[in-house]
Amino acid sequence: MNLIKMGFEPYFNGKSKLLILGSFPSVKSRQVEFYYGNKQNRFWRTICSYFGETVPETTDGKKDFLTRRNIALWDIVTECEIVGSQDATIKNYKIANLEKVLQNSEISFIILNGSKAFSIFYDNYDNIEIPYIKLPSTSPANTRFSKEEWFNALSRIFGRT
Repeated sequence: MNLIKMGFEPYFNGKSKLLILGSFPSVKSRQVEFYYGNKQNRFWRTICSYFGETVPETTDGKKDFLTRRNIALWDIVTECEIVGSQDATIKNYKIANLEKVLQNSEISFIILNGSKAFSIFYDNYDNIEIPYIKLPSTSPANTRFSKEEWFNALSRIFGRT
């Protein structure tokens, strides 16, 4: 039985200014084949709310939102062994080559969505010259989520909306 799960390609374009890195796609995200596919995850509600928009219903709508807002999405882990959606079980992983995005966009700030994304990022990219911040995970399992912290971080790149 193959235990290795594959993540997604990065979603970005040449004008992307912000890179949001998660850890690895959840089971529900892998089912819908796009980032933050679990409707209980706070990611889309938070980021769309910051810009005063409603959450798009479709993956194409979400991609359009990201493109219009110059936001890139990826995960720091591109493939791994994982049990369900639990970050704590991630092992035997491969790291995202961030140059793929950084050399082909205008990324000037990186948000790490949660502790696991941050720790793997920091272990591999601690000397990166682009400013970055660890934020509370938008996962429904995280009881310490802070919309205010997310809004403050988004304001660093986009200003107040």
